[in-house]
Amino acid sequence: MAIAKAERLMNLALCLLGTRRPLSKRELRDSIEAYVETFRSGHGGPASEDSFNRMFERDKDDLRELGLVIETVESLDGEIGYLARRDSNRLPPITLDAEEAAALGLAAKVWQQARLAGAASGALQKLRAAGLPEDVDPYEAHSALEPRIPVHEAAFEPLMLACRDRRPVVFDYRKATAAHPEPRHVEPWALECWRGHWYLAGFDRDRGAERVFRLSRITGKVRSRGGRFTAQVPDVVTVRETVASWAGETADRSALIRLRTDAGYPLRAKATAVRELGDGWDELEIPYGHGLDAWLVEFGPDVVVLEPAELRADVVDRLRAVAKG
Repeated sequence: MAIAKAERLMNLALCLLGTRRPLSKRELRDSIEAYVETFRSGHGGPASEDSFNRMFERDKDDLRELGLVIETVESLDGEIGYLARRDSNRLPPITLDAEEAAALGLAAKVWQQARLAGAASGALQKLRAAGLPEDVDPYEAHSALEPRIPVHEAAFEPLMLACRDRRPVVFDYRKATAAHPEPRHVEPWALECWRGHWYLAGFDRDRGAERVFRLSRITGKVRSRGGRFTAQVPDVVTVRETVASWAGETADRSALIRLRTDAGYPLRAKATAVRELGDGWDELEIPYGHGLDAWLVEFGPDVVVLEPAELRADVVDRLRAVAKG
């Protein structure tokens, strides 16, 4: 269905851009195969004419929303025609200075490990043809900056497309405290990379609330579902802030842990105080917020929670859940 509509819109756009005079609805109906089939399905009667008119008006509105400037022209005999003049739909010349070109080069290099690598490379080729400064090499191997956003999760591409197309999805998700994954029905809003991991923000239909999902915990395939979103998409989706709060980044308390020497460097980076205990152990004071128990579990036997008692209990519960699984 989506492919058929995209092809129909493309054919309509080509007709409107390729004509030197306004084309009437009848001429467009007889020129585009999808319109011809719609008209014939009703045997050419009033019902088929109404179906074509509704489809044409929707397609015209969709093309205008995509940015195509479509003119409506009335002829001397009162017939309405449509065309899209090339001069009205031509972008101005692209001019980039060295700094802007370098920024685009860095953005393209970010996606070298993802499926978007080909698209990014092709975009830069077109920019160079359009006037990218010859003395700027976007793929300069000796650049001081080498950005990398690894995308190893199979769920990334289908979720990215679902966010773009506003399509609900279903996937199996395993929480850190659960032994087995559970199905989630989600309206995806946005994807964001935070501290080397990809996260999805969206509306969880089963729980009736906003949720953030870590892509590495999605198991199996991401399956698309029909229908529209039931929740309003926020103007700004704060994936990073939401994940940070769940990971204890906004903590207002402290926790005391024991950590093996030469282990847990991310914990050491967050520590507000470190004391050597000897025998291969150190004592750390770290910020304590929501989600800290899940993070500590990832370090396994290298971490022992000393206080507070509720954090220690949460970590023990998570470890027991993992052991049972």
